[in-house]
Amino acid sequence: MAVYTKINKEELEIFLSNYKLGELKAFTGIVEGIENTIYLITTEKGKYILTLYEKRVKKGDLPFFMNLLSSLSAQGFKCPSPIKDKQKKYINKIKDKNASLVSYIEGKSKKKLTPFECKDIGKMCAKIHLLAKKVRGNQNQLSINYWKNIFNKTKSECDLIKKGLANDISINLNFLEKNWPKNLPSGIIHADIFPDNILFNAGKVSGIIDFYFSCIDFFAYDVAICLNSLCFENQSTFNVTKAKNFIKGYNSIRELNKKEKEYLPILAQGAAMRFLVTRIYDYLKQTDLDGAIFRTKDPMEYLKRLEFHNSVKNYEDYF
Repeated sequence: MAVYTKINKEELEIFLSNYKLGELKAFTGIVEGIENTIYLITTEKGKYILTLYEKRVKKGDLPFFMNLLSSLSAQGFKCPSPIKDKQKKYINKIKDKNASLVSYIEGKSKKKLTPFECKDIGKMCAKIHLLAKKVRGNQNQLSINYWKNIFNKTKSECDLIKKGLANDISINLNFLEKNWPKNLPSGIIHADIFPDNILFNAGKVSGIIDFYFSCIDFFAYDVAICLNSLCFENQSTFNVTKAKNFIKGYNSIRELNKKEKEYLPILAQGAAMRFLVTRIYDYLKQTDLDGAIFRTKDPMEYLKRLEFHNSVKNYEDYF
């Protein structure tokens, strides 16, 4: 999330005239992440999140995201609920950008989760996998071929970040391509459960947000993403207690099978690679956008996490 596209009150009032939300009271940009433009909107009816889709989100994928949120929230899952306009549409335009409104969830994110909170998130991750079964989704477009393509765009500059980085990434990408699993249990995954996408209110998880990377992929890959995003301290120190609690929570709802456990280290390497190459791209290519307000994230922490996963030989080594 970020603020790439600036809007004024008049433009927003015209946009909101398509909805039955009452008069605009206030709005402010949210500077988190680097994918889309996000505003917190307050109207007579309450608070809402306005998203203007900027970068990797394709127009054709938007109905899937809206249907997923609608289905999950209707089943009681704690996530934003999409708002339909007067014509019963989820997607509109503002400043020539596709845009949507979703309900606002009270709460704030935390930089670090406790082991107990990791257990709760493990449960919620598994619930997404089970509750989203009836939603028609799209295959993951940010898989190995994407990692290779985006790496090639920055390959010549990687050594500006760290000497030998390009060679290290090339070796790891080749290994992943040769060893990536096939035919593991799959379905809709969140694919981006990071601390800044988890909201807490009154000491409890109030919701999971930012489903715009959701896709069809291996359920265990989502678990691997969470091991990377939730279970490290100080960039490179793996927190075994957090990992145990996350897996315990996940298995209490949907248990990983033998094959998923066998491939978890490789899936975790892949998850680390995904965030390494995309953060390198954002770090090198997205720092000079005219007028944009956003925060790039340090890519090197994921090199350290990748190196850790490379040292893990089997599922049991994590615990």
